Amino acid sequence: MTGRLYGVGLGPGDPELITLKAARLIAEADVIAFHAGVGKQSNARRIAAGLIPDGVIEEELRYPVTTGETAHAGGYAGAMAEFYEESAARLAVHLEAGRTVVVLAEGDPLFYGSYMYMHDRLADRFETEVVPGVTSFAAATATTASPLVRQTDVLTILPGTLDEPELARRLADTDGAIIMKLGRTFPKVVSALRQAGRLDGALYVERASMPEERWLPVADVDADTVPYFSLIVVPGDTSESRRSSGARNEPRIETSENTTATLLVVGLGPGPDRWITPEVSAALAEVDHVVGYAPYVNRVPQREGLTRHASGNTVEVDRARLALDLALKGERVAVVSGGDAGIFGMAAAVFEAAEDEAFADVPIQVLPGLSAVQVVAARAGAPIGGDFAVMSLSDRLKPWSLIEKRLRAVAAADLVLAIYNPASRSRTTQVADAQRILLEHRAADTIVVIGRDVGRDEESLTITTLAGLDPETIDMKCLLLIGASGTRTTAAGQTWTPRFTE
Repeated sequence: MTGRLYGVGLGPGDPELITLKAARLIAEADVIAFHAGVGKQSNARRIAAGLIPDGVIEEELRYPVTTGETAHAGGYAGAMAEFYEESAARLAVHLEAGRTVVVLAEGDPLFYGSYMYMHDRLADRFETEVVPGVTSFAAATATTASPLVRQTDVLTILPGTLDEPELARRLADTDGAIIMKLGRTFPKVVSALRQAGRLDGALYVERASMPEERWLPVADVDADTVPYFSLIVVPGDTSESRRSSGARNEPRIETSENTTATLLVVGLGPGPDRWITPEVSAALAEVDHVVGYAPYVNRVPQREGLTRHASGNTVEVDRARLALDLALKGERVAVVSGGDAGIFGMAAAVFEAAEDEAFADVPIQVLPGLSAVQVVAARAGAPIGGDFAVMSLSDRLKPWSLIEKRLRAVAAADLVLAIYNPASRSRTTQVADAQRILLEHRAADTIVVIGRDVGRDEESLTITTLAGLDPETIDMKCLLLIGASGTRTTAAGQTWTPRFTE
């Protein structure tokens, strides 16, 4: 019979925080394995030292590199992957011999722990059990007596190795937060906290539960003294909304005599930041609030003084009212859309909400953005070089009978047709229905361009025909361009539509 593998959490450093089950398994083990850094003693073994029985087999798994450069052909990732393979092979020898192997893990084995890489390689071959341990952030919040999150607050665990803009955005969008992996990342983390408006109240904790433990406000920490065994606690009570209003998700409203501010409605373009216009970038740098669908709000860089209001995909008028209300009180607000805000975007929703007499005095300015139809057409060549129409297949705001009527009119007029929102999880038949209707008026070999995630890493562009279009391959990430009778393809595979009528 083969042996059994245990991943045993030891807690953050204080041996008294080791669970009774962990202590029992360590005392009964045939083999004790532990990881150690380059030129360092294993912290995990130090924590468990008083429990390790005499005569037990010990396997020290010493990293070949921690951070920095390595001569390995595969770089850091290659060196570590090879190390984990070799370590797993060493433990497998004991398991195959029927020995019980306990892998010691600081904190919890599956929380940023090295044990998980052994688990990945051995759990499908040997009987395995994971014993949880007290996490370092649990010890840190206990040390500082900081209530981390309350009631419906959201807690986010963040590695300090994230890019600074992404770290700032996530800090602004959560209530409570824990930031791990400090050390050399500390100055960047402090900058991100400041941009997110979360520096005040953020607490630095070093070596939580260990004899060398210390904690103090992040703003008071000397960056040159920050070790790897440190983290930052950002209590939910420090969030901008709770400090200003006492309730979560309440916007920060100044009560002084403000004058109504112009409400900006901006398009961010359909993909990468390089497609955001300088005008829009300058406007976003000046506003106090950004309102919009969460994926679009997430594209706006976080900075100090900016409050974000993200919401779902079907509450356009509600978010427009929120933005108008903020502007009415004198706040500088931008409502953001993907692509161009005036093409199936938030601009129309804002004007719809602004019909309420309460917002009659709010000026609205729409700033254009690069549209999805433009970028897909550019990738394909010049398929909208002549007359063209733009339609959405979504029947959430209009009946399918109206969509069908317009499809027939466009098809009969021999216009190139750009189709937004072709399909979704709840709308699975409309592409096939549109294809059938168009084939009543267009030739089977009419050129069709399918742009998927254009401008993003997963971008693809497919050129097919109207008869060859497979509706099963189309989803909300796609934009379709249905050619006119004159649309043609070059020898290089690009499509274009003449400016003249044949």
